[in-house]
Amino acid sequence: MGRAFEYRKAAKMKRWGTMSKVFPKLGKIITMAAKAGSPDPDMNPRLRTAILNAKAQNMPKHNIEAAIKRATGKDAADIKEIHYEAKAPYGVQLIIDCATDNGTRTVANVKAILTRNKSEMLTSGALNFMFTRKSVFTFDKKDDMDIEELELELIDYGLEEIEEDIEPLDNGDDKEIVRVFGAFESFGELSKALEDMNIEVTKAQTQYIANTPIDLTDEQLEEIDVLIDRLEEDEDVQAVYTNIN
Repeated sequence: MGRAFEYRKAAKMKRWGTMSKVFPKLGKIITMAAKAGSPDPDMNPRLRTAILNAKAQNMPKHNIEAAIKRATGKDAADIKEIHYEAKAPYGVQLIIDCATDNGTRTVANVKAILTRNKSEMLTSGALNFMFTRKSVFTFDKKDDMDIEELELELIDYGLEEIEEDIEPLDNGDDKEIVRVFGAFESFGELSKALEDMNIEVTKAQTQYIANTPIDLTDEQLEEIDVLIDRLEEDEDVQAVYTNIN
């Protein structure tokens, strides 16, 4: 989505307040991963990834353990992943990833937010050719890290692209990071390869990346940001992907 999006996202996460907004969303992902496989992270790569991402957001250990416990309890909620597709003003397209135990509630909330912000939901599959699902891994760039050598080593494991970038910190400083992109199907192989190389991944996820991103004016971007904010404030919405550059 571009560096500008990452800066806006970081600022928004700070505004939200980690505990009240982010932790419950991360907890759902951990619970789903634990329920789908073993509650032991060593035996469940999906759970291991979910915990890694939670720790990257400074989620406390007791919150993580509670989320795993919810998956194995007698009254464990049946949380399911679902995604919606939508179109907004100025040619903006949206893929909205959700995790919910009540699909009726979630679709009603998402539709209401879209309608109030001059947007509408599309039929499932309408944006299949507009986005490509990718595996994305982020980690800090070390001083002795040779990016070209790393690229050559990871090609055999499904690497498609590698990029260096700058990530804003809470204290106003920046840090150098590396992002590795691969096919959706290569998530496991790339994850294992990075682990074997002793590279400490700070974020591992799959993302919908626009095949033809668009540029907006600052005024248009502000309007779309309001829509994305409203969607991401909903408790069931995990992530919103757009075709904004």
